[in-house]
Formats: sequence, structure tokens, C-alpha cells
Amino acid sequence: MILFPAIDIRNGKCVRLIQGDYEQENVYSDSPADMAKQWEKQQADYLHIVDLDGAKTGTAANTETIRDIVQTVRIPVQIGGGIRSIDMIKAYLSAGADRVILGTAAISDKAFLKEAVAQYGEKIAVSIDARHGYVAIDGWTETSDIEAADLVQELEAIGVHTIIYTDILKDGMLKGPNFAELDAINRASAIRVIASGGVSSKDDVDRLKSMNLYGAIIGKALYDGTLSFQTIQGET
Repeated sequence: MILFPAIDIRNGKCVRLIQGDYEQENVYSDSPADMAKQWEKQQADYLHIVDLDGAKTGTAANTETIRDIVQTVRIPVQIGGGIRSIDMIKAYLSAGADRVILGTAAISDKAFLKEAVAQYGEKIAVSIDARHGYVAIDGWTETSDIEAADLVQELEAIGVHTIIYTDILKDGMLKGPNFAELDAINRASAIRVIASGGVSSKDDVDRLKSMNLYGAIIGKALYDGTLSFQTIQGET
């Protein structure tokens, strides 16, 4: 199972939000690129980057900061947040990103998603952010009437290979992931599932690994020192 240290960017800084609330922000570094180098030094295999400003507004707001990260590290990087056009996908992949994550656009514009998958295949992932089992959009600010399990089936039919599944109510709370939902989502299709939200202990990581998930994103627990990346990286 791949462990993805998360680098969430807002106003050019590395931050963490609590339950996706833009009013509850902790700033951990003024230089996301330096933070990326730190995780690479600790032997991370892959980085997960989110443009929080882009996720909320639908426009790329931190492209230069993200390019700096991609050019700074040698490990692969996946990028999400406000990516809603083929041109943006192409720009990030051309800059060196290994995978691009679509969120709101993948839900609201299926024609765009199908075009993206047709052109870039496994380079496209979809982020499913759920609140009480229903998909949230627009930087988690709105909850749709789409059930996450139904969306997974639809994405598989379209040809999506990888999803990032986040339980918003678990995110940033350090109280463990929603294992039941993750297990149900993982069993519902052949899509590779990356867990996100609430991972805060080695036991959490071990349990996710036992569920045969493709990966897990770790954020606040790493930044607050609740979980040491170095102690778990070699065992996953």
C-alpha cells in the first residue's frame, strides 16, 4: 500500500483544514516545495498535492507553487484542486505531474471526464469526497444528492482506474478513517482506492493495508507529529 504525504496549498502556503472548513486553517510552512523535499527525504514514494484555492474557485490558483514542487522532487506527484479543463490537465502533466485528480468536474461534467480518460487513461484519478455517504463538490462547500457508492460504479464504467475517497467528517480529526465505508467502496468495484481522512495511527495504516487498498493519504497526523512517517513507511 502506497502512503501519500499530503501537501495542501492555500495562498501559496502549506496548510491543513479541519473537516474541509476554510475558516479552520493551520499553516505549517510558507514553502510547500521545502515541505515536499522533507517528505522525499523521509523516503516517501509518492506525494499528494491539493490546490485548495483552486478546489473552491474552479480556477488554478497555485500553479507556480505546484510547478516548483514537481521540479524540486524526484518522486511522483499527483495533483488535484480545481482542474476543470483538458488544457489544465495537459499543463500539469507536461510540468511533470504523474497523475491528475478530478473532483467537481468529474461529477458535474461527465463528457469532460470521459474525454480526459480517453486521452490520458491511468493518468486521471477522481476524488470522491463524501459527507454521510453523499458526494460533496466545490471544495467540500456543497453536498450533492449523489450517493458515493453509485458514483463509483459509474466511474468504473467510464474507465477510471483510481479514486481518492475522503470522508469529510473524518478529515483532520485524528480519529481514524471510516473503515466501513472504505471497505464497501473498495469491494464495490475493481477501481484502485486511495483512502483519505482521519488516518492517525500505525493501527489505522495496518488496518487499511489489510483491506487491500491501493493507498492511503496522511495529512494532519504527520504535520502534528501524531504519526511518524519514518516509522511506518518501510512496513507498507
